[in-house]
Amino acid sequence: MAEKKREWKGFLFLIPSFAGVGIFWVIPFADVIRRSFFSAVSGEFTGLRNYGTIFENQAFRLAAGNTLRFFAVCIPALVLLSLLIAVLLTRRKKGMQLLKSMFLLPMAIPVASVVLLWRVLFDRQGLLNHLFSLLSLSGIDWMNTDASFGVLVISYLWRNLGYDVVLWVAALGAVPESLYDAAKVDGAGEWKCFFHITLPNVLPALFTIVVLSLLNGFKVFREAYLVAGDYPQDSMYLLQHLFNNWYRDLSLDRMAAAAVVTGTAILLLILALQKMWEQDG
Repeated sequence: MAEKKREWKGFLFLIPSFAGVGIFWVIPFADVIRRSFFSAVSGEFTGLRNYGTIFENQAFRLAAGNTLRFFAVCIPALVLLSLLIAVLLTRRKKGMQLLKSMFLLPMAIPVASVVLLWRVLFDRQGLLNHLFSLLSLSGIDWMNTDASFGVLVISYLWRNLGYDVVLWVAALGAVPESLYDAAKVDGAGEWKCFFHITLPNVLPALFTIVVLSLLNGFKVFREAYLVAGDYPQDSMYLLQHLFNNWYRDLSLDRMAAAAVVTGTAILLLILALQKMWEQDG
């Protein structure tokens, strides 16, 4: 009887959370799915016509391709680089807290300040081109050529590196030191310890880090929008730019269809990653 009472108390404790998720996420997204099958102007049922329209739209294909390329480059680079730095930090006990704080500093910088930094560094008359001129090298129009994609990648890595480093450090801190001591007694070097002890023990944290890095990747739009506006150079035109422009034009039917496609793609990707980790486990 007492156990059932505790279960009911736990269920009542979760009701506010479930209500909040239902009201502010499930119901609105269900309405988005409904709107994707109707015309925004006449309100008539259009079936899959909105989905066919977005896949035929050149702007959607460009934005989707750039977004996929962005994640394909950034997520592996961020995960590997943050893991490398986290391993080096855990090996260096002295001053580790200060170093972790330094890596987290970019996350605390306001977006407006980051945009100003972008302009100072990557403008046609910015610091980087000035440095190139001192080295007798030709300057690069960073924001109006394909180099703008590289600027986007650098900004994402710089802003999110510290966050992933802290997550990796927490995972590495859970690995028992006795395993390393026993391996070194048996003659194992640093590389063998890393591949046979460190990696197997931190792999459970990899799924969480990849998913969080994926979700944080959508925040890079803020800097890109403030620097380049509604229509940036083609290489940095992302799905968020497309959604913003369609919202301004009140193309709600196309926007709803694109949102359903994007949400479904992200969900399938996360489920696939989870399945891979469960099989590895």
